[in-house]
Amino acid sequence: MAAEVEVWVPATTANLGPGFDCLGAALDFGNCFRFALRQTGAPLAVVGAGITGENLAYRAFALVYERLGQPVPPVTLTLELDVPLARGLGSSATAIVAGMRAAHYLLGEPLPEAEVLAWAVALEGHPDNVVPAWWGGCRLTCGAQVCAIPWHPAVVPVLAIPEFTLATARARAVLPGQVPYPDAVANLGALGCLLQGLQQGAGELLRVGLQDRLHQPYRRGLIPGYDRVEQAAVAAGAYGVVLSGAGPTLLALTAPEAAVAVAQAMVQAWQAAGVQAVARIAQVRSQGAQVRG
Repeated sequence: MAAEVEVWVPATTANLGPGFDCLGAALDFGNCFRFALRQTGAPLAVVGAGITGENLAYRAFALVYERLGQPVPPVTLTLELDVPLARGLGSSATAIVAGMRAAHYLLGEPLPEAEVLAWAVALEGHPDNVVPAWWGGCRLTCGAQVCAIPWHPAVVPVLAIPEFTLATARARAVLPGQVPYPDAVANLGALGCLLQGLQQGAGELLRVGLQDRLHQPYRRGLIPGYDRVEQAAVAAGAYGVVLSGAGPTLLALTAPEAAVAVAQAMVQAWQAAGVQAVARIAQVRSQGAQVRG
């Protein structure tokens, strides 16, 4: 059996407006985790910045051993992180996917990947970040069924990442227990337009498809300057602006020729609202987590 493994996991942007809890895409930057088994010592030694107070990567790692009836070995975990924490870019999903992929590899990969992925989704609580982090690309998940969604190269994701954080638990706490029937119907139509717009690179479909009534109306009040940033991005050429995951990062989709202008406009609008932010013109990454023994 191997005694060391490195797992690189991409950041993700999820929901994409109406795809609440079921749609997400892998991005072209991520986090790297190295797990080295030891014979003795403390259960976990961490080198580098932690993911959360209790290390989520280790929890995921240990869970696989426990589910397979194996003792959890002491491990040294080395972290190289490029995904900002608590910004709506899937940092927790990178930790969960890395821990489970590492443990499964070190145990000789005795199970189908889909079974281990299901454990990862259960630990995260929803699939929209975990599934694309695992498989790559843009993915729509319904129960156990995962669909690859084609993403046209002419659709560019532009991320505006603010200096402040927003806990997912807080963003979920503002959501209502029920939504009006017309809102649910509107989201069904918007999601269909979004999927077609992503596949075709059709701006007119994306403008409609990025509209959401299930979570964004309730969460946008948690994001200072949201309206100002959205208006600036659209004025600069973006098809629309949505929360990345639960936020506070805002995601604009745009044509390649407008990406730089949109990025600059979003950062400047946030600065005008008293918020420091950085922009990142990203790409959708076709590959998910990479395991290197």
